[in-house]
Amino acid sequence: MSELSYTQGESNPPLLTVTIGESLRQTAENFSGNDALVDVPTGRRWTYREFREHVRALAAGLARSGLTRGDRVGLWAPNCAEWVLTQYATAELGLVLVNLNPAYRQTEIEFALNQSGARIVIAAPQFRDADYAAMLATALEKCPDFETAVLLGSPEWAELISTPDESELSALDAAAAALSPDDPINIQYTSGTTGNPKGATLSHRNILNNGYLVGELCNYTDADRICIPVPFYHCFGMVMGNLAATTHGAAMVIPAPGFDPALSLKAVEGERCTSLYGVPTMFIAELALADFDEYDLSSLRTGIMAGSPCPAEVMRQVINKMHMSEVSICYGMTETSPVSTQTRADDTFERRVGTVGRVGPHLEIKVVDPVTGETAPRGETGEFCTRGYSVMVGYWNQPDKTAEALDSDGWMHTGDLAVMDADGYVQITGRIKDMVIRGGENIYPREIEEFLYTHPDILDAQVIGVPDEKYGEELMAWVRLRDGAGEFTAQDLREFAAGKVARHKIPKYVHIVDEFPMTVTGKVRKVQMREQAVGLLGG
Repeated sequence: MSELSYTQGESNPPLLTVTIGESLRQTAENFSGNDALVDVPTGRRWTYREFREHVRALAAGLARSGLTRGDRVGLWAPNCAEWVLTQYATAELGLVLVNLNPAYRQTEIEFALNQSGARIVIAAPQFRDADYAAMLATALEKCPDFETAVLLGSPEWAELISTPDESELSALDAAAAALSPDDPINIQYTSGTTGNPKGATLSHRNILNNGYLVGELCNYTDADRICIPVPFYHCFGMVMGNLAATTHGAAMVIPAPGFDPALSLKAVEGERCTSLYGVPTMFIAELALADFDEYDLSSLRTGIMAGSPCPAEVMRQVINKMHMSEVSICYGMTETSPVSTQTRADDTFERRVGTVGRVGPHLEIKVVDPVTGETAPRGETGEFCTRGYSVMVGYWNQPDKTAEALDSDGWMHTGDLAVMDADGYVQITGRIKDMVIRGGENIYPREIEEFLYTHPDILDAQVIGVPDEKYGEELMAWVRLRDGAGEFTAQDLREFAAGKVARHKIPKYVHIVDEFPMTVTGKVRKVQMREQAVGLLGG
């Protein structure tokens, strides 16, 4: 009998058994003069001593406003220093931070506030074309638990961050001492493709340890400087970025309020960053800059690429052109804080471009048959499941949804299709719901996308299934072409693919686009692509 697709991570280093506030206190003590936070757009910077002082001032202000352990506080803003201060101040006091997506509009913000029961919201007055202040004023009338909106830069914000007196700091110390690492302190709404988002609820223990262990596998020390262009409202920014930094005495560098490829590289150069984060589409945009070669990126050594499977060709360029020889691939989901598997700096090139690594410390993973739930043999495709310290407390006030995702043995069922090799390395081959069944054949779009990247004119590609009378489903490729590329048709694709991939895997349709429908976190929205494709094909 072949070996089963199950493995567990190493037991070192030991898990942290403190709260986020206590972890920050230790770091501020050990690395007091190090840069903690650099907000490049505003030119502001804080050492760890200064950062913790500001965090505690804000925590005391929140306590002064009547908030106590377990109360929910919404945070609605693009990436900025105030976002980070609020993240740590709420944890210091034991408040539950509710991450609000900067792309939310009226119905979405009201849903999140009502579902979480947030009492106050700290928000930017506006961002891009969204008037947050006006939307929150409307929400105050419709959300019974929602009491106050505090706008960044307002007198109310100034009051919140004013210098606390000794009695307030003593009260804060007493409140912090009563907290448990298992307390829930964060709600993140998952961007579900159907139905309302679910509020993944995470504890100190969940996210502090995930940030710490991700940082350990990136070999972070207090000498590292992490450029974080990914959103803070998502685990990628606030856990893999901020908490990885603060558990190691490293610097958090904010290049811009939202992703901008040029500003990201400018921040790397100006702040001599050693690490750069992004989803694949971000790295593609950076590499495609006309003046890319003019940026000095020689300080980079590592970084993280995550959020969706990473094209091999892009990885090669990131390593060779961006000096990120130790770049790490991470895979996970919000419900697992988020990272479950990660490549290591000493992994072979093939493993770092062809897999999402192996299980992280203190975690278990397995690949199961989606129908029977039985653990699959190594080398066979099935659903990826994970168990351990990183698995969420549950979905906020939704025990039924929690039970659907978390089985009675504590395994989180991800909905992702994966294959585990003989050495425990994992490939993510798509989503169960993205799998295309053409004439009874299971086809995994990721395999075809990787092949399309080898075409010299193709910059990026996504493959979806579209309805077909004869086969049930047919393949359609959405393609972004490189500048200067000529016309590209389905016939061109067939000729390129002939003899290289099986005929049933060659897309029947090709659609050329300038960009893909995306979520704010940079994930391609294949559901929306499938809906549009039906119209494009006259279905």
